[in-house]
Amino acid sequence: MTSRVAILISGSGSNMVALAQSMAGDHPGRPCLVLSNDPQAGGLAKAQAMGIPTAVVDHRPFRGDRAAFEAAMLEQLDAAQPDLIALAGFMRVLTADFVRRFEGRMLNIHPSLLPKYKGLDTHARAIAAGDAEAGCTVHEVTAALDDGPILGQARVPILSSDTPETLAARILPYEHQLYPLVLRRVLAGERAPIALP
Repeated sequence: MTSRVAILISGSGSNMVALAQSMAGDHPGRPCLVLSNDPQAGGLAKAQAMGIPTAVVDHRPFRGDRAAFEAAMLEQLDAAQPDLIALAGFMRVLTADFVRRFEGRMLNIHPSLLPKYKGLDTHARAIAAGDAEAGCTVHEVTAALDDGPILGQARVPILSSDTPETLAARILPYEHQLYPLVLRRVLAGERAPIALP
């Protein structure tokens, strides 16, 4: 049976595109919805061009009321009936109640080697700390920010010449490899962590 995958984005949607393109042929999943909290998110047009249904729940009118914002998102998600949710650059913190509803069925990609550098500015923080390597992590979403079981990681050396921007640019292609690989494995019932390269 094919699993339905909803992808949540806030920006350009490059990881969404990588995920959606991977869900073809004998892949166990298919994208059923791309949902954004930003009407101007560039990924919405990309999803529409790929024939994927899209929806927007603008977070700004809900300022100060996360429960109402999430209730509006749930309306869209319930209509799409996803088996799994993939957060792909979705820049809103989700409440414990929302996460519990999809417990074990929500993935996220984070631009650091978790458990290091949860939250924002991960590349700048890795460089400032003098780390030898950085990377990205796909993990199961839990109520704690950027926490939850690690399902896959990709590691990239930090060069002496790196800026946060150059490091981010070198890590991004690994994100586009790792996330689809982990998604496919999870939909096939495999949750043992994997490593790239």
